[in-house]
Amino acid sequence: MNYAQLLFPDFSLILLGYLVCRFTQLNRPLWEKVEALVYYLLFPVLLFHSIVKSPLDLQLASKLMAAGWTLGFAGIALAYWLPHTPFLKRYIPGQDHAASAQIAFRFNSFIGLAIAERLAGPQGLQLIAVLIGVCVPLFNVAAVWPMARHAQRGFLSELVRNPLIVATVAGLISNLAGFRMPVWLEPTVTRLGAASLAMGLMAAGAGMQFGALARAKTLAVSVLTIRHLITPAIALMVSRLFALDTTQTTMLLAFSALPTASSCYVLAARMGYDGAYVAGLVTLSTLLGVVSLPFALGVLRAL
Repeated sequence: MNYAQLLFPDFSLILLGYLVCRFTQLNRPLWEKVEALVYYLLFPVLLFHSIVKSPLDLQLASKLMAAGWTLGFAGIALAYWLPHTPFLKRYIPGQDHAASAQIAFRFNSFIGLAIAERLAGPQGLQLIAVLIGVCVPLFNVAAVWPMARHAQRGFLSELVRNPLIVATVAGLISNLAGFRMPVWLEPTVTRLGAASLAMGLMAAGAGMQFGALARAKTLAVSVLTIRHLITPAIALMVSRLFALDTTQTTMLLAFSALPTASSCYVLAARMGYDGAYVAGLVTLSTLLGVVSLPFALGVLRAL
C-alpha cells in the first residue's frame, strides 16, 4: 500500500489552509474563529458520534485500550522526564517545557479519523475512535497538569471546561448505557462530523507558524523526537506485548505517528503561555507527520 498517496488528501487540506490564510483575505483572525467553532462544537460532536454509533465490546477492545494507555503513559513519562535528563536539563526552560510537553504525546484527531477508514474501513474507524476515547482524557489531563501547576491555576476547573474531555466521557457513558443516535438526527450529526474534519485540517494549516522557534531548540528537537520517532517504535513493541491482531496493530501504529494536536497552542495560549512557540512546534509536527506516518505504517509495520 502506498501510504504517502493515501495520506495526500489530508495533508493537501492542511497545505490549502496554510496557503489560503497566508495569501488571501481569509487571514488569521478568520481562522481563529474557525478553530473555536471546530474545537468547541464540531469536533466534540464528531468525537461523541464516533464513539456511540457502534456498540463498544469492552472485552474485544480491552487489549487495544490497554495498549493505547501503555503507549500514552510511556510518551507522557518521556515528556515529563526531559527537564531531569542529564546533559539536556540546563537547555530546557521550565515555563516553555510546561507548555510544550504536550507536543510529545498529544495527537491530531482530525487526521487520525480522516485516515482510519481508508486504512482499515469501518473497523479502522471504530478502533481509532476507541483509542481517541480512552486516550483523550489521559492526554488532556497530562497536558493541563504541568501548565496549571507552573502557573498555579485550578487544575480541575481547566479539565471540566475542556470540550474534548466532556465529549469523550459523555460518549463512553452513552455507549455503555446503550444509547443510539436517533435516525432522524443521524444525517445532521454526520454532516457536522464531515465538516469538522475538513475545517479542522485546514485550520491546522492556517495555524502553522515558524518564527518563534529560534529559541529553546533543544526542547523542540526533544519533544518532536519523542512524538515522531520514539513513540512509533514503542507502539510496535506494545503491539507485540499485547498480541494485537493485524488491524489493531495498524491502527495503533497510525495513532502513534500522528502529528500532535493542533489545539496544543490554543490550550497553551489560553493558559497564559507562549502560544507562538507552541504553534511553531505544532507546525513542525504537522510537517513531520508526512514522514512519520509512512515510516510507522510502511517500515515498522513490515518488521
